[in-house]
Amino acid sequence: PAGQLVPYGYTDAAIGTFHAFGDRIIREYALELGLPTDVRVLTRPEVVIFLREHLFAFDLDAYRPLGDPTRFLGSLATLFSRCKDEDIAPAAYVAHAESLATASLAAPEDDGLAEEARRQGELARAYARYQELLGENGFIDFGDQVSLALRLVRGSAAARAELQARFRYVLVDEFQDTNRAQSELVSILAEPHRNITVVGDDDQSIYKFRGAAISNILGFRDRYRAARTVVLRRNYRSLSPILDASYRLVRFNDPDRLEVRAGISKRL
Repeated sequence: PAGQLVPYGYTDAAIGTFHAFGDRIIREYALELGLPTDVRVLTRPEVVIFLREHLFAFDLDAYRPLGDPTRFLGSLATLFSRCKDEDIAPAAYVAHAESLATASLAAPEDDGLAEEARRQGELARAYARYQELLGENGFIDFGDQVSLALRLVRGSAAARAELQARFRYVLVDEFQDTNRAQSELVSILAEPHRNITVVGDDDQSIYKFRGAAISNILGFRDRYRAARTVVLRRNYRSLSPILDASYRLVRFNDPDRLEVRAGISKRL
């Protein structure tokens, strides 16, 4: 039983996905974030419907074609979600778009740069307006569950200290499937005590389309240079012919694999 294996008082662990964890924090500190305590999380279909209902509240041209004004709503929803996964705030996106616009003015002969600056400016303003509309209606979306929790621990010293003291030991499984925002949230929560363990295998990553990157594991090794590395190479499920064939196959992803980049052997 857990009570015999774990010291008394340590069995009440907080276990959940990143988004469930972030959601609990957001609701606990909702007033500090300027949100209602009963804030509602929009699903992906609801986000698309929300964009459609507020279509003309956005300053769109290229991405609201007259013949089919709702054509790009799904793509816009994906872009906004990816920005949050990559820890890109609306203000940072707008600043990037403005820098492109300035560069295009300095090179008037570059039509491609001018067009890119125009499109990125349109998308950046739409992202900023989307966040404003969510707040005005008391909504958040899937990406906000992590990005708002990250904003809280960055912006509020009191909330950061309380959460860091509450979560003195942090374990992250499937670390290869974390994105930048999730990795940053973990690093801030673990910073004072640095009692952190992550488990990950880049060859098992399934969320690259959602921002998961090998850079998180490599960055972890750089950030926590004193961390002990344990490579699990003994397999209890498959025989050697299967393991050898799998290893030959997965090496076609070299050199973009942790085994090559970190100089460790993962052959089972």
